[in-house]
Order: sequence, then structure tokens, then C-alpha cells
Amino acid sequence: MRFAAGRGFFAAAIVLSLAALATAMLSQHYFDMQPCPWCVLQRAVFLAIAIVALPGLLPGRPAVQRASAAALLLLSLAGAAAALWQHFVAASSTSCAMTLADRIVRGSGLDELWPAAFSATASCADAAVNLLGVPYEFFSLALFALLAAGALALLRRPRARRPGPRPRNRHF
Repeated sequence: MRFAAGRGFFAAAIVLSLAALATAMLSQHYFDMQPCPWCVLQRAVFLAIAIVALPGLLPGRPAVQRASAAALLLLSLAGAAAALWQHFVAASSTSCAMTLADRIVRGSGLDELWPAAFSATASCADAAVNLLGVPYEFFSLALFALLAAGALALLRRPRARRPGPRPRNRHF
């Protein structure tokens, strides 16, 4: 029962990741904030986080939950790295075509499977916008950091011991 609180974290991770994806779609299709390849890669990472968090909802499976938390941590760190790269490197580039982000998204096939969400339609310089005075990618970075911290907290918890016979103390 130690990981019951963990299931709450995985549920929140799914909801927050899908909300981030929905917010990105809203920004693109209603406010005409077109995504660059690095934006699209972060969307793909949020989708992957929601998928790897699903097994963490299974009750009574601490090993599965630990594996799910480890995968979620790695994906969150990758997403944070993508957000930082977008802000500090790609945003000052006029072209970000065929960058690592572009190759990953195209290689995954997401841009063909769901082009409305995963097709890059702007250059990195054009996609560098602020929302409430904060670079847009920093909102994504904050969520990745929050998810990484939660996953790390789950992984740092002591493992639950299986019930069984206690070892006997032998005194000589």
C-alpha cells in the first residue's frame, strides 16, 4: 500500500501532460502561435509521459510503478533539456529544420499520424514568443521540472518489504 500515493502522482502526471498538450494545441489553433520542431518535440514528450504513467496506476505493482517513475523521470529530463535548448540555442536561429528535434519527431511518425499536433509550422525564431512576459517554453520547462521532482520523490522512497518469515537471531 506504500505506492497508493504514487498512483495519485501518476494520475496527476497524465492529467498535467495531456493538459499541456491541449494548451499547446489551443495556442496553435486559436491564438495562431505556430510551433517549431523543438515545440513539437516537447509535445511528443508530454504525450510519452502520459503513456508511461499509465502502468503506474496499477494497484499492488510496486516494481511496475518504480519502472514507470524511472521512465517518467528520464522523459521529464529530456523534455526539460529540449525546452532549455529551444530557449538558449534554437530561438536565436533563423532555421531549425532538420535539427535533432525535427529528426526525432519525423522518425517517430507522429507528424504524419497526427499532423495538427505534431507538424512543425514555424521556425524557431518565429516561435519564440512570450506569454505573460515569460518565454512560452519556460512554462513547459516548469512542468517538466515538477514531473521530474515527483518521479524522483517516488524513486527515493524505500522499497516496500514483502511479508515473510523474519530471520532468527542466533546467539552463541
